[in-house]
Amino acid sequence: MIWHILGYTAAVLAGLAIGFFIARATMKNYLKKNPPINEQMLRVMMMQMGQKPSQKKINQMMQAMQRQQGK
Repeated sequence: MIWHILGYTAAVLAGLAIGFFIARATMKNYLKKNPPINEQMLRVMMMQMGQKPSQKKINQMMQAMQRQQGK
């Protein structure tokens, strides 16, 4: 009976460890393919929408995005 409990515990711990490394690798690949928005990307997006981006407006938008992400 004790061996069953130890076996289940070991299986759960191994699953957690494997899941962590898979999730980490997946997130790294996602961020490599889809980098976070930077000021240059924001400037291009605003110009495509027909707005003339001022540095003040870009700074405000970057701060708003960072607040929303919880940084």
